[in-house]
Amino acid sequence: MRSVFAAALAALALFCGGGRALAAPVEISISCASLGVELRLCTEAANRWAAKTGNRVKIVSTPNSSTDRLALYLQMLASRSQAFDVLQIDVVWAGVLADHLIDLRPYMGDAPRAHFPVLIRNDTVDGRLVAMPWWTDVGVLYYRKDLLAKYGYAPPRTWQEMTRIARAVQAAERARGNVRLWGYVFQGRAYEGLTCNALEWIDSFGGGHIVSASGEITVDNPLAVQALALAGSWVGDISPRGVLNYDEEAARGVFQTGAAVFMRNWPYAWALAQSPDSPVRGKVGVVPLPSGGAGGKTSGVLGGWHLAVSRYSKHPAEAASLVAYLTSAPEQKIRAIEASYNPTYPALYDDPQVLAANPFFAELLPSLENAAARPSRIAGPHYNRLSSDVWRAAHDILAGEAAPTRVAELEADLDRLKYRARW
Repeated sequence: MRSVFAAALAALALFCGGGRALAAPVEISISCASLGVELRLCTEAANRWAAKTGNRVKIVSTPNSSTDRLALYLQMLASRSQAFDVLQIDVVWAGVLADHLIDLRPYMGDAPRAHFPVLIRNDTVDGRLVAMPWWTDVGVLYYRKDLLAKYGYAPPRTWQEMTRIARAVQAAERARGNVRLWGYVFQGRAYEGLTCNALEWIDSFGGGHIVSASGEITVDNPLAVQALALAGSWVGDISPRGVLNYDEEAARGVFQTGAAVFMRNWPYAWALAQSPDSPVRGKVGVVPLPSGGAGGKTSGVLGGWHLAVSRYSKHPAEAASLVAYLTSAPEQKIRAIEASYNPTYPALYDDPQVLAANPFFAELLPSLENAAARPSRIAGPHYNRLSSDVWRAAHDILAGEAAPTRVAELEADLDRLKYRARW
């Protein structure tokens, strides 16, 4: 495997033009997230590229909601708008937006070889590299180290064990007057985050990925039903009814205020949980998500954000140069140290400075290398409809509908979608 230093040298050549003389200075527009540390990190990195190349960068504000952001992209790209040169895209949008994105392979040299192969495969559509990984994510389990130690428990290895521990600690703490404590919080709102949770539950039980690699609908099987039924049993027991409206930040808010024993979330929540004003600072541990028990496996869904260049950009070479710089190992190292963003370079998981800031990163490497991918490349532009069918079904089960009946209905819905889409 190429070292981080080799990757850094390759990125340096790429953003400086790869030995080619770039045109006179131009302005490149990039869509970044519009809030907090994410906007700050994007702006600072883009400004570093601008200072090195002599070009200018314009940060274009986009909606915080990923659903709203995708809708904006689709609208603007369909009209061949030149408002964006570089787009920040969700890992599942490569297939959805591929027709509107340039092939980055001629501009990236050997750089793709240094990233996680699963991410490069995700970003390759019909042989074209339509995006480059910026940071990656995988679902993880946060837990209260102090509470588990207090009652003599180790971090759970199965969902069944997590359920038992959560119930026991919740009951013991409430008996001591901590009546606001819940056992487990997660993303239960009817949106993409619930699709991620549902796929993790199903895959961890050995129930597959909802859609097979060949495009067959596989969700209606006993293991998938068992997984979703267990999740449904949590609501009102170890999870509050309000979890049906939780997204990532709502779940984090409950956990970080000390009101939950366990939480499923993305790695970004680590830095926030360890912030100076966090009530749970120093009390939190992170491990891979549990398995589904005998015959199951730990399964975290692949997440993260990537960078792509619009086909309608007036300056594709300069835009690709910006992508190469922002996705380089040195820039990803900064993001990892300052804000716990998971690098897309395996070599950075051995970096002492990265591990000092994020001790749990070393444990995440196997989960990232074997993460479960959502079926976005298979479904292509129909993925949003597929995902909405999944999250609606999962939400119905969490709300109390019988898992066997609702999973059978989901398979029928997806079969009809496949017939119409013919993917």
